[in-house]
Amino acid sequence: MRRSERRTREEIAYLAHHFHWSYTDLVGLTHGERLSWVAEAVRINTSAIGRGAPPWGG
Repeated sequence: MRRSERRTREEIAYLAHHFHWSYTDLVGLTHGERLSWVAEAVRINTSAIGRGAPPWGG
């Protein structure tokens, strides 16, 4: 498997895990869109860890 294919699989797995989106929805995103959503998931996780609670106030 090429590095780009492996990276795409990692992005899709990460987003599917965090946002519970379907494979079909995820492969329909451009690479740039996937990276933006990965960054958002990281931001949410980092905020939640730093505060000890979900960033949406849970």
